[in-house]
Amino acid sequence: MNLQAHLSALTRKHTSLKTNIVKEERRPSPDTVLLMALKKEKLKIKDQLNEYG
Repeated sequence: MNLQAHLSALTRKHTSLKTNIVKEERRPSPDTVLLMALKKEKLKIKDQLNEYG
């Protein structure tokens, strides 16, 4: 996988996680454990993206 494809995949996953976080937060009783896991994964991906500039 070349760098551009890798960055695109990370960006898509980051966007997907962001969408899932918003959906979970809008639920009447959000799952806080799930939210924490999603946010942690999103931050991890954001850090990876930042490493590439």
